[in-house]
Amino acid sequence: MKILVTGYSGQLGYDVVLEGKKRGFEIIGVGHKELDITQEEQVKSYVHNVEPDAIIHCAAYTAVDNAEDDKETCLDVNVNGTKYLAAAAKSVDATFIYISTDYVFEGTGTEPFTEEDAANPVGYYGLTKYEGEKAVQSLLDKYFIVRISWVFGINGNNFIKTMLRLAETRDELNVVGDQYGSPTYTFDLAKLLLDMVKTEKYGVYHASNEGFTTWADFAKEIFQVAGKKVKVNSITTEEYPTKAVRPKNSRMSKDKLEKNGFTRLPAWQDALTRYIAELQEEVN
Repeated sequence: MKILVTGYSGQLGYDVVLEGKKRGFEIIGVGHKELDITQEEQVKSYVHNVEPDAIIHCAAYTAVDNAEDDKETCLDVNVNGTKYLAAAAKSVDATFIYISTDYVFEGTGTEPFTEEDAANPVGYYGLTKYEGEKAVQSLLDKYFIVRISWVFGINGNNFIKTMLRLAETRDELNVVGDQYGSPTYTFDLAKLLLDMVKTEKYGVYHASNEGFTTWADFAKEIFQVAGKKVKVNSITTEEYPTKAVRPKNSRMSKDKLEKNGFTRLPAWQDALTRYIAELQEEVN
């Protein structure tokens, strides 16, 4: 099976390519330098030359706060780029996996969102990711839309790396404690995506590591696992204003994965422990 992976220079794309190679797939990872997904003709030509059996579309504009000002670029990457890739996938009859986000929901209430719940993004980033979802659904039949949240991987920046960096110079931190969600380890998610791509169980799915937490409690667990003595003060969203609105409820139900025969991702605490061990191995 030949698989084209966009966003190879990011956290998820990098791990999808690594996992695909381990499994013996013919896998081609591309970053922005190899393929500018905002150029329709370039996308069409590239996909026709490669003729993949599947495209796993991990590339995205993910700077949530910057998106509120840089709307044109965000739209170009997340909506137009996705449209061009989906259209190219259709022309070569490739299965398409589109990586979406918890930000498509308004983030209110306390119940986990299901795949059937209406999307209602409150920020521009979430809006563009939802428009990307709609583009995929309107163009394709052979698609998976996989919504993820709070991503961390070895290749790139993330909350865990930020916390560990701050721990080098700080012994006390204020972290938001009223936003709930699930961390997603790209190493675990990559396995699921490659399990999915071999099936025809198309549709919208939620996929993150099991269990819910807050950013403050996540930070506490990071410091405990890494053996860092840092006091974490839980603060409210209002005490830490940001340009883009963050959803307070990013809980997502993953029941559909199980119903369709896919293995749920391990607990986020287990993922965190393995990830920190991997980071420490890199240092040593």
